[in-house]
Amino acid sequence: MAFALAATLLLGSTAAHAQDVQQLKASYKRPDLIPFPEEAPYSPQMATLGKMLFFDPRLSGKQNLSCASCHNPSFGFEVPVAGAIGATNKPLPRKAPTVLNAAWIPTLFWDGRAPNLEMQAMGPITAEGEMDGKFPQIIARLGKIPEYKAWFGKLFPKDGVTQDNILTAIATYERSIVAGTAPFDRWIEGDEAAISPAAQRGFSVFNGKAGCAGCHTGWNFTDNQFHDIGIPTKDIGRAAFSPDDPFAQFAFKTPGLRNLTYRAPFGHAGQFADLEAIIAFYESGGLPRPSRSPLMKPLSLSDGERADLIAFLHTLTAEQTRIALPNLPN
Repeated sequence: MAFALAATLLLGSTAAHAQDVQQLKASYKRPDLIPFPEEAPYSPQMATLGKMLFFDPRLSGKQNLSCASCHNPSFGFEVPVAGAIGATNKPLPRKAPTVLNAAWIPTLFWDGRAPNLEMQAMGPITAEGEMDGKFPQIIARLGKIPEYKAWFGKLFPKDGVTQDNILTAIATYERSIVAGTAPFDRWIEGDEAAISPAAQRGFSVFNGKAGCAGCHTGWNFTDNQFHDIGIPTKDIGRAAFSPDDPFAQFAFKTPGLRNLTYRAPFGHAGQFADLEAIIAFYESGGLPRPSRSPLMKPLSLSDGERADLIAFLHTLTAEQTRIALPNLPN
């Protein structure tokens, strides 16, 4: 819808145009509720347990890394490096994607290999190069901690500390991680002064000439699909799981754009230091090859359009909020 209406933003100031703009703005409206699966409904107690586990390094093999080591709240639940340091003390080959708004993401990781947050949580915990945890050891370790044993006994009275229950708790907490209300949200709700005139022009560029809305759609600014945007790389991305799809080669999930201010560098391997760098890349059209998305085409923005676009992107960042670290049980 956003992309279909984009061209109307470039027309004159008419009643029809104003209505189209309102419809376009409405397509970016924040949802009212967080979706939780029926088999893992939200409770504050479950989210609290999940938060403790998310920050607990005892889930890693050497008990020195936690989920938060790669998904730091201060950096948009990412880390400000191209590849976070894993269990082998080497940078990981891909940038840690944010877990912001993950409740709305149907498949996880840059290549979409995890069908839900429970499987997503398991991946880094057990990956040898990441946290290098072994669930039999983790279960035994947590089961010896009285407070954890009590928490699991209360929330999972049937079986207590198990792999599935650990992952359920972590996933519940991760689903509760939602980007806060940003100036852009206040603008689409009717506060015309919430963002600058430059940012409002940038919204038109985003949905019009720059074509960003072809992939960055909806309130979280992602179509949750996989696209080869022409980045020079040997990483085949989604093709590892969809080898028969010619457009899956070098394709990676469209990242959401919320809280971008905290999340540089950008790209699946942190190839772009800042917004200016990645916009310059998009203007180039990327590396031409058979798998490159047909949505990727060279374009030429004026200096003013580029500045307006960047001003708009900054309005997607909510004010930084303090997240209290949990007191881990011993």
